[in-house]
Amino acid sequence: MTDPTFQSCIDACLACATACNHCAASCLQEEDVKMMARCIQLDMDCAQICSLSAAYMARNSEFAGRLCDLCAQVCDACGAECAKHEDEHCKQCAEACRRCAEECRRMMSMAGSM
Repeated sequence: MTDPTFQSCIDACLACATACNHCAASCLQEEDVKMMARCIQLDMDCAQICSLSAAYMARNSEFAGRLCDLCAQVCDACGAECAKHEDEHCKQCAEACRRCAEECRRMMSMAGSM
């Protein structure tokens, strides 16, 4: 059974993965897709690590804390890139990345004290 203390981080990771996937798909519809290349790449990286982090936490993996550390770093990079753009999907993605990075850092501090 999943440790209930990790549930808010799992939820934040899954919400971030969804926001990143939506952002990447939306960026691909932009008129100047090439200008959005960095955003799309980071969206894909972030969505994947967020999904993976959620899965590691769900099964109480001993590596979840280390993976969440990397997840927070990827979320920071993706959020910073998305925040540069005016599109609503980028703004929503940046906010989801910020929340996820905060939750991952919170989870890491809790995992370290267990």
